[in-house]
Amino acid sequence: MNWTWFHKLGSPKWFYGISGKMLPWLAIAAFLLIGIGLVWGLAFAPPDYQQGNSFRIIYIHVPAALLAQSCYVMLAVCGIVGLVWKMKLADVALQCAAPIGAWMTAVALLTGAIWGKPTWGSWWVWDARLTSMLILLFLYFGLIALGNAISNRESAAKACAVLAIVGVINIPIIKYSVEWWNTLHQGATFTLTEKPAMPVEMWAPLLLMVLGFYCFFGAVLLMRMRLEVLKREARASWVKVEVQNSLGARG
Repeated sequence: MNWTWFHKLGSPKWFYGISGKMLPWLAIAAFLLIGIGLVWGLAFAPPDYQQGNSFRIIYIHVPAALLAQSCYVMLAVCGIVGLVWKMKLADVALQCAAPIGAWMTAVALLTGAIWGKPTWGSWWVWDARLTSMLILLFLYFGLIALGNAISNRESAAKACAVLAIVGVINIPIIKYSVEWWNTLHQGATFTLTEKPAMPVEMWAPLLLMVLGFYCFFGAVLLMRMRLEVLKREARASWVKVEVQNSLGARG
C-alpha cells in the first residue's frame, strides 16, 4: 500500500497548498447545503404529528450534536497520530478544532434546552444524554485551557493528545446512553443502518443540514489551521514566499 499521501500530511507546505484549493469548495458547499436545508426544514417540511412546529429545531440541534461528537473523535485520532508519528500538523488540527467542537457542543446543549422546554416542560433535566454532552463540553474546555496553559508547544501537544484520547470514552456513552439507561431523550433520529422513522419530507432537509454542518466545519478548520501553520512556520522560506505573493496580489 502506498502511504505517500499519509506522509505528505506531515508537510506544512503541502497542507497549505492543498487546503487552499479545498477551502473555497467546502465553503460553497456549506453555504448551499445549509441554506437549502434550513429553508426546506423551517418553511416546507410538514409539522410533527406530536410536537407540531417545535420539532423544527431538530434541523440545528441534530447536526450540531453529531458534529460535536465527530469532532472529538477527530481530536482523539489527531492525538494518536501526534504521539505515534510525531506529526506537528496533528497538533495543529487538534488545537484548531477544539474551539469549533466546543461551540458545536454549546449549540447542541442550547438548542436541546429550547426543544426540551415545550417537550419535557423544563429547560434542563439531568438526563444521561444531556449530562454526557455537558461532560463533552467540559472536555473541550479542558483541551483548550491545557493547550494555552503550557508554554512549551511540544509538551502542550503531548498533554492535549493524552487528554483527547482518554476523553474519547465519553463518545460511546453519549451515543448509547438512551439504550443503557432509562432516559427522557429520544433515540437516534436516523442512522446509516436503519430506515428513517420520519417521512422523507422531514429527514431529507435534515440530511442536507448535517452535510452542510460538516462542510462548514471543514472550511472553518482549514482556515484556522492555515493561519496557525503560517504562525508556526513563520521563519520558513516557503511562508515568506506565500506572504510576498499574497501582498503582491493585493497590491
